Amino acid sequence: MIRPLLLASLLVLTACGTVQRDRNAPITSVAQLDANRYLGLWYEIARYPNWFEEGCVGVTAEYALRPDGQISVRNTCREGTLDGSVDIANGIARVEGPGKLSVTFTPWLPFARGDYWVLYLTPEYDLAVVGNPSGRTGWILARTPTISTEARERAEAALQANGYDLANLENVAQVSE
Repeated sequence: MIRPLLLASLLVLTACGTVQRDRNAPITSVAQLDANRYLGLWYEIARYPNWFEEGCVGVTAEYALRPDGQISVRNTCREGTLDGSVDIANGIARVEGPGKLSVTFTPWLPFARGDYWVLYLTPEYDLAVVGNPSGRTGWILARTPTISTEARERAEAALQANGYDLANLENVAQVSE
């Protein structure tokens, strides 16, 4: 579950947990990311297990531009079932380079930032694969709660190309449109 108290240190997020990718394999973010097109609502289609989303279903991430030029992040989780209670975590992201964002849910801790690299993105900005060099987290995100088999195959291929092992990738139950 996304628990604000547990999110008190994004440093822990990247420092602990199971490594899901071969860190000897190169990891590459997309060469271009139009942050304005990336803004909006994304549905979590699949993820690698992590402690901060344990038991979460119907997960969404919503990005919006802030007046200071940074990006607000609003992660929503439904606990246990699609009609379960809603847990929300708010954070801030900033662009660090091509396809690379840095995210924090504790802005008062300047060292508590995590890498959020967009590894794959369709030209339409309707399917994205996100991971990080540590290989402890990874997600398939889409603008819709479900994706086609072909889209899923493209997303999984992007994960594999970046050294991720698909064995632990888990589907996320989603609301219907």
